[in-house]
Amino acid sequence: MPQASKIVRRLAFWSIPLAFGVMGLKFVAWHVTGSIALYSDALESIVNVIAALAAFFAIGYAQKPADTGHPYGHHKAEYFSAVLEGVLIVVAALLIVNEAVGGLLEPKRIEAPGLGLAINGSAAIINAIWAMVLLRFGRRYRSPALQADGNHILSDVVTSVGVIAGLGLALAFDQPRLDPLLALIVACNVLWQGWKVIASSVDGLMDRAIDPADESRIQDIIRAEANGAIEAHDIRTRMAGRVSFVEFHLVVDGRMSVEESHRICDRLETALKQAVDGVQVIIHVEPGHKAKDEGVVLG
Repeated sequence: MPQASKIVRRLAFWSIPLAFGVMGLKFVAWHVTGSIALYSDALESIVNVIAALAAFFAIGYAQKPADTGHPYGHHKAEYFSAVLEGVLIVVAALLIVNEAVGGLLEPKRIEAPGLGLAINGSAAIINAIWAMVLLRFGRRYRSPALQADGNHILSDVVTSVGVIAGLGLALAFDQPRLDPLLALIVACNVLWQGWKVIASSVDGLMDRAIDPADESRIQDIIRAEANGAIEAHDIRTRMAGRVSFVEFHLVVDGRMSVEESHRICDRLETALKQAVDGVQVIIHVEPGHKAKDEGVVLG
């Protein structure tokens, strides 16, 4: 297994015990205070646990080599994990709304606020550090599952900070109804984060093209390395998890030998793989009369 794949899987594994630990801290904070806002924060941490488990198994499956049933590999499995996480986030938001409505109808005073907020704050600090780690390595190794998990944990941190600040105001002004109102605000934020995770993952499942900057770099590489060819056209790209697919038609002189045209293709493929991590290249060689006006002129 390549080193990058090992790092991604190891990070996904350590997300599981960390998610359980943070969830435990948040439920303790809710238990000692009885705060609905803290309870809503704890409910969201259940999603973190399930998402961490789903990401670990999805990343493991995505790293399986291609087989006869999946000749292009299993890379898109990570997107299914991210979609599942988005759905679970929405479910958590609905549970929070249910609790918040009950709290608005029957507001309760918060007990032991100092201890509860301190415990919740420590959980937020742990989450913030781990979210930065996941986002950093998720972007570096282009792992949709790690990035989705990191973004969700980061939104959880924002939620926790908002809850702590809001509860401080509720206590300062002796307004117990601010507690369930905060929970409703948390629910709205959670719903928004869930929608973003689902939309991003569905975009990936729909074979989204790679970033425009990378596409421009690919065209520059084709211009620089396709010496001997006439033109390249129909350059298409798509993302599948951590793998990028690049496909294009390369027009050469019809009198060129198969060996000569293949040498150009080998040079192009090597240059693209050195410039773009995890890229897979498909080149269709065509004779001169197949050139198109909108193609990339070479030479």
